Amino acid sequence: MRLSIPVLLSSLGIASSALAMETSLGEVVMQPIITGLDTPWGVAEIPGEGYLVTERDGALLYVRGEDRHVVRGTPKVAASGQGGLLDVTLPRDFAKTRDVFLTYSKPQSGGAGTALAVGKLSKDGKRLTGVRDLFVSVKGGTTGRHYGSRVVEARDGSLFVTIGDRGDRPSAQDRSNHNGAIVRVNRDGSVPRDNPFVGVDGVQPHIWSFGHRNPQGAGLDANGQLWTAEHGAKGGDEVNRIKKGANFGWPVISYGVHYSGKKIGSGAQRNGMEQPAHYWDPSIAPSGLLVYSGEMFPEWKGDMFVGSLKFDHISRLDVKGQSVSEVEVIKSRDMDRVRDIQQASDGAIVFISAGNGAIYKMSR
Repeated sequence: MRLSIPVLLSSLGIASSALAMETSLGEVVMQPIITGLDTPWGVAEIPGEGYLVTERDGALLYVRGEDRHVVRGTPKVAASGQGGLLDVTLPRDFAKTRDVFLTYSKPQSGGAGTALAVGKLSKDGKRLTGVRDLFVSVKGGTTGRHYGSRVVEARDGSLFVTIGDRGDRPSAQDRSNHNGAIVRVNRDGSVPRDNPFVGVDGVQPHIWSFGHRNPQGAGLDANGQLWTAEHGAKGGDEVNRIKKGANFGWPVISYGVHYSGKKIGSGAQRNGMEQPAHYWDPSIAPSGLLVYSGEMFPEWKGDMFVGSLKFDHISRLDVKGQSVSEVEVIKSRDMDRVRDIQQASDGAIVFISAGNGAIYKMSR
């Protein structure tokens, strides 16, 4: 059973802009922590310091209390359509290395492609140094759509990057390019020797899985398993449990239809193609995925949280093995196009409300 929880104005004795939301756990607090952002896309907490936030037009912001400034040294982006400066991720050893991983739409001849870059953040948070690309997708595309673009650090330190089909549907089944794929690279940008297609003629060796439409949510569970949330067409948004070398079917199979109403491919199933762990119809436009592991909400440990760009809410999903089901919709009148969801160091849930240019913290 799915619960839909309304929000009530709070009379709490904290910041006047805080809200108390009724959830399945009772009352939780939703507090704006950063406001006045221009199309924010990704957020990463710097433990003990503050936050890094990407704005799609190309700015990387360092926010520490009242101090907010643009970080210098970021790569040049193709800021058009859905492209720009997209995800930001800090590795587990950030305190030692100061490494920052960024995904972005890189200008290419005739268009742009999804790229992964790394640089070192200065101690004062004012600049990135030694910025270099670790991965750049081949071919890319001429449209401004479907860059995917989440970056997730795996348990072994390698990096997963999600890439959409770039609006070229058949290319998601063409492994000679990276469109519609999840790629895996080592931290130095080299190809891991245990990637599934290393040495296969005509196949890009970076590919970990393929047949994806536009995965804009990605995260690991407590076992190190990668999960993604990806946009379908009209209906058929998916949560996928990612498997090495697997084909997730787009555009041959889908639980949705084209925006015109026409059938997609051969239907919903085909031998050799993976089924989603969960799908939405109607579509919610999912972006941002967190598998919760904190102590602030122990009742939610192991649950998945996915943001909705279309319905302005957070979907909470119960995960049991390979089975996933939506059990609650968490919604506030202040939520507007939920873009990214992260777990803070204190166990709170931090999320981007892109429509009103704000980042909120959900806590007890």
